[in-house]
Amino acid sequence: MDSARCDALRSDSFMALKILVAGGFGVGKTTLVGSVSEIRPLSTEERLTEAGRPVDRLDGVEDKTTTTVAMDFGRITLHDDLALYLFGTPGQNRFWFLWDELAQGALGAVVLADTRRLADSFSAIDYFEHRGIPFVVAVNCFDGARAHRPEEVARALDLDPGTPVLLCDARDRTSCKEVLIGLVEHAASSYEARLQGV
Repeated sequence: MDSARCDALRSDSFMALKILVAGGFGVGKTTLVGSVSEIRPLSTEERLTEAGRPVDRLDGVEDKTTTTVAMDFGRITLHDDLALYLFGTPGQNRFWFLWDELAQGALGAVVLADTRRLADSFSAIDYFEHRGIPFVVAVNCFDGARAHRPEEVARALDLDPGTPVLLCDARDRTSCKEVLIGLVEHAASSYEARLQGV
């Protein structure tokens, strides 16, 4: 991590930063939080029910049997004096009332995306853009999915220039850690630019 950028976010003492992990239903948010967390993650996964079938679209994730109904929580230490608290948001629209609470005090967000269902990312991107919360898009490279270059994904999502698009495997700790480092660096740059009035 670039220490000059991180200096804008920390003092001489230990700092814990709040990060959101958002995205569409079944994109891998719970998997990402679980794979990168150094503590046993808190998960509010519940089994999908017949009553939820009309509202929970399973297109592309037909084998999914559970869903997050409140949040996921994990923690990772990036440096001796810097830790990230990870809050995974629920993916379905019916749980969006929780997002405002989860977003309070967040340094930034990871919008996890699946290129097979890219449109499912728009709601999360709009949410963070309208609230001025820095975010990166992390493309979860599912087995069997067609590979796309980051610039192609950025164009398809109509992202603002400078919004990072990173490729990752939500099952791989090192891959997820690189995404989180990228987010912290992007958030530091965004806040520095705001301070300088750019």
